[in-house]
Amino acid sequence: MKTTIAEVHKHVGKEVTIGAWLANKRSSGKIAFLQLRDGTGFMQGVAVKAEIGEEKFQEAKSLTQESSLYVTGTIVEDTRSPLGFEMQVSDFELIHEAVDYPITPKNHGTEFLMDHRHLWLRSKKQHAVMKVRNEIIRATYEFFNEQGYVKIDPPILTGASAEGTTELFHTKYFDEDAYLSQSGQLYMEAAAMALGKVFSFGPTFRAEKSKTRRHLIEFWMIEPEMAFMDHEDSLQVQEQYVSHVVQSVLKNCTIELQVLERDTAQLEKIQAPFPRITYDEAIQLVKEKGFDDVEWGDDFGAPHETAIAESFDKPVFITHWPAEIKAFYMKPDPKRPDVVLCADLIAPEGYGEIIGGSQRIDDIELMEQRYKEHGLTGPAYEWYLQLRQYGSVPHSGFGLGLERTVAWIAGVEHVRETIPFPRLLNRLYP
Repeated sequence: MKTTIAEVHKHVGKEVTIGAWLANKRSSGKIAFLQLRDGTGFMQGVAVKAEIGEEKFQEAKSLTQESSLYVTGTIVEDTRSPLGFEMQVSDFELIHEAVDYPITPKNHGTEFLMDHRHLWLRSKKQHAVMKVRNEIIRATYEFFNEQGYVKIDPPILTGASAEGTTELFHTKYFDEDAYLSQSGQLYMEAAAMALGKVFSFGPTFRAEKSKTRRHLIEFWMIEPEMAFMDHEDSLQVQEQYVSHVVQSVLKNCTIELQVLERDTAQLEKIQAPFPRITYDEAIQLVKEKGFDDVEWGDDFGAPHETAIAESFDKPVFITHWPAEIKAFYMKPDPKRPDVVLCADLIAPEGYGEIIGGSQRIDDIELMEQRYKEHGLTGPAYEWYLQLRQYGSVPHSGFGLGLERTVAWIAGVEHVRETIPFPRLLNRLYP
């Protein structure tokens, strides 16, 4: 019977066959320990000379790293293994012999590993990160589907900027100018006016020349948009969503979190509601922590976000930012028009902002004023203005950066390890 490593718990005491790669091996006299991986997980196969014979045992000892094979044997419980099981090997068939595999068990430099990212993904830690990423995506669909949201796919090629910035990748769209999307938000607002509650999940691009551990050129965003919801409603959705994702990873990625040596006690605290502070309070907090150079109206950098996060053991919302440093579409606070009804969600443990969200302007006259202030002219923005002309309603939304969220939950220092093939300032290969 063929099975996978992830399914061996169903076959204890039975003989099965698994297609696998040899991640590593060691031998001690008359026993060869084969570290097997099949994509679903990692498991040890124990080949005993007396049971498989001299010829097969010598073949097992000569197997090379990353060679592929079919391994047959009996599944037994093993409490020493993170998986809880191992295979007593009775036979194996070599499919392909790998020669001079470049990533050996010794330490390698980051640039070497990034040059071999297509192979580095096979390692136990990188495998674990990708499994955590997958679980976050699965839990995302689960959460929004259960809450009655409709999945909508905004275009990647757009005719204008969503944020009104210049950090865009420009291309020619036949005889027109076009840009790679930096956010699907504007289109999601249109979808919300048609379908009520929607969310998107797709790639976004920022031509930002940054080399920090928190930045990628291409990254993935989850962007919900909700009609008839105000700023407070949106904050509640955000904290419920993040709590759901974290708890799902804790439940379904136990082995992966062990491989990553993640302190799960920190993640177990992540339950809604989350603490909130205003931008005014955040400025005061960072000043108290020694950042005397920060003034009202400044944006926060990574050190400031870390200092704020250190005061809390859950993600913290920073709300009511100055209108002058936020996007043109954010709704001003009616009680204080110099700040907008928005929030950034800062992850604990120094992982920085993972969500940015706001209530959107729903008044056409105010939006026309914002257009003038930001120089937004031409047909590329006309359709967005029309959303306020035909049945405008209060609406809110947010965007969660997948890779930063993976880094935080998995406890990975750099976002380059949280996406299968990272695009960095100086990296377009492999």
